[in-house]
Amino acid sequence: MKDIIVNIRNRITKYFYKNLMKPLLFRTDPEKVHDYFTNIGIFLGSNFVTQFITQIFFSYSHNSLKQKILNINFSNPVGLAAGFDKDALLTEIMPSVGFGFEEVGSITGEKCFGNPKPRLWRLKKSESLVVNYGLKNDGAEIISKRLKNKKFKLPIFTSIAKTNSKDTVSVKNGIKDYVKAYNLLKNIGNISVLNISCPNAFGGQPFNDKSKLEKLLKEIIKIRTKKPIFIKISPDLTQKQIDDIISLSFKYNISGIICSNLTKIKNNKLIDEDVPMVGGFSGKVVKDISDDLIKYVYKKSEGRLVIIGLGGIFTADDAYKKIKNGASLVQLITGMIFQGPQTISEINQTLAELLRKDGFSNISQAVGIDAR
Repeated sequence: MKDIIVNIRNRITKYFYKNLMKPLLFRTDPEKVHDYFTNIGIFLGSNFVTQFITQIFFSYSHNSLKQKILNINFSNPVGLAAGFDKDALLTEIMPSVGFGFEEVGSITGEKCFGNPKPRLWRLKKSESLVVNYGLKNDGAEIISKRLKNKKFKLPIFTSIAKTNSKDTVSVKNGIKDYVKAYNLLKNIGNISVLNISCPNAFGGQPFNDKSKLEKLLKEIIKIRTKKPIFIKISPDLTQKQIDDIISLSFKYNISGIICSNLTKIKNNKLIDEDVPMVGGFSGKVVKDISDDLIKYVYKKSEGRLVIIGLGGIFTADDAYKKIKNGASLVQLITGMIFQGPQTISEINQTLAELLRKDGFSNISQAVGIDAR
């Protein structure tokens, strides 16, 4: 009966979103829409009543979706990716929306105003976004004070990147910036993420280089913390770069890899419209690249690294493919923008059905079965 009610609820919500809200929202500048929904989320998370009402409309739970990873309990495998809650303002409402975890940021050592506007575009035919925010955020000092002593209702990942500035282009200054943010956030949340793959900042992605990444990791591991560390990588890496990151992950006790960030490759057969000259792509454009990357990392690491799958997740089938390729957890943003806020519940409900059909009692049993 519970699943029937949830299914009806989701169908109604999806209908209203796709036929009434989405046509209006998609006529408005996407950054304004994002800011508008951020303010709504802040309000909904501000008190128990609105949190509870939101939970009634969007949440879904099932025992088969629960996992304990790195001694952290996850109620379901679907998380909010970094880039949506840039300033960690929405941690109170995200559990009610149905997410199993949230990654805030990316957060930089200094406050960052990001790249000039416009810096966010929709590719309606391709069901993707072009993102050129350039790490806009309030900075590690402000955000760490905002989150200090907060008790979170779901696992929180703190994503850290180097400030988008000419002052951080050198390896020395870039590392110093990472270290500052990492130090300020080391005791906040459950997992730290080193985002070395933002495609829209000064200096590009210098820490894709093995020697430079090793210098960064040497400084990071000097800082004492109980939080596991993940690395977020680009989908556009060479095989050698991927192998180097995996090798360094083992050497410096990195716990996991997030596959993947935005792609910069514009000659993609899935792009069916004109695109801006700047920015990286999220959404369906990056789906297949991400799927292949997950499988490769899982095989190459022999399943010893926790993988989070990100890129082009719109349905439970999309999420399940990433899980079977080796991802223990998945993340999304773009799918929710194109499909509606009920998407998280839809994915979790259908994932439980897919697991049951395949004879699995828990989602952890499906991780990597197509990559072995």
